[in-house]
Amino acid sequence: MLRDRARWQRFGSSGVPALLAHPDWDTGELVPVVIWMHGRTVHKELDPGRYLRWIRAGIGVCAVDLPGHGERFDASQQDPEAALDVILQMTNEIDQVVSALAELDAFDLQRLGIGGMSGGGMAAIARLCQPHSFRCASVEAASGSWVDQQHRPMFDHCDAKQISTLDPLQRLDHWREIPFQAIHAQHDEWVAYEGQARFIEALRSRYEQPQLVELITYDRTGAQYEHAGFGKFAADAKNRQAEFLAGCLL
Repeated sequence: MLRDRARWQRFGSSGVPALLAHPDWDTGELVPVVIWMHGRTVHKELDPGRYLRWIRAGIGVCAVDLPGHGERFDASQQDPEAALDVILQMTNEIDQVVSALAELDAFDLQRLGIGGMSGGGMAAIARLCQPHSFRCASVEAASGSWVDQQHRPMFDHCDAKQISTLDPLQRLDHWREIPFQAIHAQHDEWVAYEGQARFIEALRSRYEQPQLVELITYDRTGAQYEHAGFGKFAADAKNRQAEFLAGCLL
């Protein structure tokens, strides 16, 4: 069903591979769209159930492959030690994707969302620390407190000062007050829940309307490493994300 609604393109000077889906390409209607970035070691086609929920709600999909993943696979960029470089490159490529979407005459860039899972979610958070035009964001199993991740292999080649300089929690001066949703497993073994909870608290303290910042948590999900997909809560997470995006963009 998704394949019938999908098109594949490459965007920008980096040739970012994108899966595009529209509720009905034939109508010519400009619909809101969400840029979605997957996590490390997987690819943009991984989660059709997510994308089908969006297009059924009337929201377009632009799912992209991270650097070194999917259509631009590079085995060296699958390693945990490469994760930071992948995240930073993807952060810098997001504007190329936005510019390319604006040329398609299929999506309403006044109703543009962004999100991602794990490393893709961290790229989304990092991009939101710079001036942008996104209306909302939803991330899963990600963190905006990179200091809480400094013991991970992705930061092995960084010293404490470099991590602090990159850390979104320390770079909120340009953060705009947009609806922000974070979904996280409390026992995530790869991306610490405590760090994301700290980031959410920091966002709420800066918002005039702190209720715009939503944190959804699950206890024991049964997912591998309590990280990927939320296990027995997977459908609930996808449904609540689709409801959030519809409320923000429709």
